[in-house]
Amino acid sequence: MLLKLTRHFTQKGFDVLGVSFDRDKVKWEKAIKADNLTWNHVSDLKYWGNAAGNYTVINSIPANILLDKDQKIIGRNLKGEALMSKLTELLGAPAKLQKRVKFCKK
Repeated sequence: MLLKLTRHFTQKGFDVLGVSFDRDKVKWEKAIKADNLTWNHVSDLKYWGNAAGNYTVINSIPANILLDKDQKIIGRNLKGEALMSKLTELLGAPAKLQKRVKFCKK
C-alpha cells in the first residue's frame, strides 16, 4: 500500500524516509531493492540502538510517523486506508496516474 500511496501523493508533496533497524547492510540493501522501495533510507546498523529510532521513540516495527510541513507530528502508525484518508485530507485527492502502455515487438 505504501508503494501505491507514494505513486499517488509524491507529486503533491508526500515523501517517505525509511529508517531501518537492521544490523546487516548487505541484507538491508538487498531487501530495499527486492521490494522496490524507491524512497530514501537510512540506518546506522545498530538494531534497537538505532539513533533515529530512539529519537522518534519507535519501540516496535513496523511503525510510521506522519509529519506536516513544519515537522509537527500529525499521525502515528497510520496504515492502509487510514493513511490514504489522512493524506487525502491533507493533500487532496490522489493524483491520477497515466496507465502504463506496453510495447510489443512485432
